[in-house]
Amino acid sequence: MSPSLSTSPTSAATTIINSNSLQLPATKCPLVQPITKCTVLPDRKSTQSDLKLSVSDLPMLSCYYIQKGLFFPPPHIPIHRLFSLLTRSLSRALSFFPGLAGKLTTNPDDGRIFISCNDVGVEFIHAAAPSLSLQLLLRPSHDVPMEVQSLFALNGAVSYDGHFRPLAAFQFTELGDGAVFIGCTANHAVVDGTSFWNFFNAWAELCRSPATTTISRPPDLRRNFFGDSTAVILFPGGAGPEVTFSVGAPLRERIFSFTNAAVRELKSRANRWERDNAELYGKRIHDKKLIAEGEEISSFQSLCAQMWRSVTRARKHLRPEALTTFRMAVNCRHRIFPPIDKFYFGNAIQSLPTTAKVGDVAESELWWAAELLHRNVAAHWDEKIRKGVADWETAPRCFPLGNPDGAGITMGSSPRFPMYEGNDFGWGGPVAVRSGKANKFDGKFSAFPGRYGGGSVDIEVCLAPETMAALLEDEEFMYYVSKGFEGEAVDAK
Repeated sequence: MSPSLSTSPTSAATTIINSNSLQLPATKCPLVQPITKCTVLPDRKSTQSDLKLSVSDLPMLSCYYIQKGLFFPPPHIPIHRLFSLLTRSLSRALSFFPGLAGKLTTNPDDGRIFISCNDVGVEFIHAAAPSLSLQLLLRPSHDVPMEVQSLFALNGAVSYDGHFRPLAAFQFTELGDGAVFIGCTANHAVVDGTSFWNFFNAWAELCRSPATTTISRPPDLRRNFFGDSTAVILFPGGAGPEVTFSVGAPLRERIFSFTNAAVRELKSRANRWERDNAELYGKRIHDKKLIAEGEEISSFQSLCAQMWRSVTRARKHLRPEALTTFRMAVNCRHRIFPPIDKFYFGNAIQSLPTTAKVGDVAESELWWAAELLHRNVAAHWDEKIRKGVADWETAPRCFPLGNPDGAGITMGSSPRFPMYEGNDFGWGGPVAVRSGKANKFDGKFSAFPGRYGGGSVDIEVCLAPETMAALLEDEEFMYYVSKGFEGEAVDAK
């Protein structure tokens, strides 16, 4: 039986529901209108047993779903054909990732929460936005338009809602210039960024290679990241957790792009390398054998340090003696012993805070802040990871996402994630990455690989309006901001 988006692994009953019979509500953005909504089921019946939520999954139950998506150039095939290709390949991809096509279930006896791989499927929406274009949505040197938020499904879904809502939803939107956007919304208690992008890559691989029966990077479904933990988070009466930050606070959001050259210069400053010896500098940049493990401050740590300094300066209301914290999400897959598979499916992350006085961060040299971040990351290996888990197990709780004192920064995502790499669905690679409205607050940053590769980095920055205005006036910061993406519009050609 050929893969099907509309038939159950155990039944031939149609699951496509057209917009007329559903009477799909208009989105809050009248410029983006749904055309068709359907449920996509795995093309094979799952034999996967229940997947218990781990010590890294459970804290995410109070977070909104992850929302990330990609803009693509106009496809060379008709939209109705593309719809079929996307949904059929999605059906096949779900068979390799059965957890995404399941639902959350709480054991009434002991409160354990697990993913039931019961093939209930995922939501798929086909939408149109004839008044929008790449030129309008990716305007250089402008804030991210609010309309981008309407390119995603399941807005407002909290991860605990996976008990009664799909664990993943996808929205395919046609723009007026022929370009398209593919947005993915996935439960954050089910996947972290590594698992999210591994699935996205697998879906793209199956779409561009319809005849293939395997994927190049299958997920590891073993629950071996502290899988023997008995800790649970209890929710009396089935009432889910509260979101831990103010959702309605005013925000400005902007993408800042940093070229490879800018990032290298920051790394040189952070490591205090002498630039007058170009030959030695080049060797240190390119020959990692010259540098002992853990000694070198990385490019990303250097960039984060500059962001920390500049944003702290821009928060004019902070007192010098107050504390500021920079949080980074650390992938623990390779940091524990024995390591788990790099394609382990689920969350395998910890939030790593680095704290210092506002005055010290704002007035220090780059290397000082970079060394603080570097020492913290360099020390976060097996012993500290296990201590963090043990501390959490004594008082299991949801992750307190947010910025309650107005002095924090939370860096999510990673420039190492394969967002441009591996995501060609068959008509060309993506031209831009964007995220939805989920989990955004003053001080929430997300790191993406730069569109042009080569070590370039894009940082999605969400800040209070007055802080963003001050940041744009920071000469040191803007010196490093790329004139590439910021000064060059992306069109649908």
